[in-house]
Amino acid sequence: MDFSFLSRFQPVLLSLFRFITGLLLFQYGIAKLFKFPPVPMFAKVELMSLYGAAGTIELVVGGLLMIGLFTRLAAFILSGEMAFAYFMGHMFKGEAPVFLPLLNGGTAAILFCFACLYLSAAGGGPISVDAVMGKESGAAGGAFARR
Repeated sequence: MDFSFLSRFQPVLLSLFRFITGLLLFQYGIAKLFKFPPVPMFAKVELMSLYGAAGTIELVVGGLLMIGLFTRLAAFILSGEMAFAYFMGHMFKGEAPVFLPLLNGGTAAILFCFACLYLSAAGGGPISVDAVMGKESGAAGGAFARR
C-alpha cells in the first residue's frame, strides 16, 4: 500500500509531536516542583536536589518546547536530561545495574530522550514561535538537510 499521501501532514504533525512531548515533560516538572497532581514518588522532592533540578529543567525547558521557542536547543537539553535520568535514576538505582528498561522502569526516559533528540534535529515545525520569528526553515531535516 502507498501511504505517501500522508506526507503532506508531516510538518503539522511535527509541530503536534513537539507540543505533546513538551507538555508531557512540563507535567513532570509541575508534579515535582508544585506537587500537583500529588504523585507519591515526588512527594518529598526538594528544590535543591537532583529531582528538583530535573523538575526545574522539565518545567522551564519543557515549556519552551511546548511553544516552540529555541526548539532545537531546548530539545537537545531535554534529551541529555532524559539520558542522565535513565542512567542515574533507573539503571543504577539498585545495588547492581539493571540495563533492561522493562525491569528498571526507564522506558519513558529512553523514549523522551530519543524523541527530544529527534526534535533537536528536526526543529519545531511550522506551528511554533521559532517559525513565526523566522528562525526555522519550512523543511525538516536539520543539519543534514539538502539546501
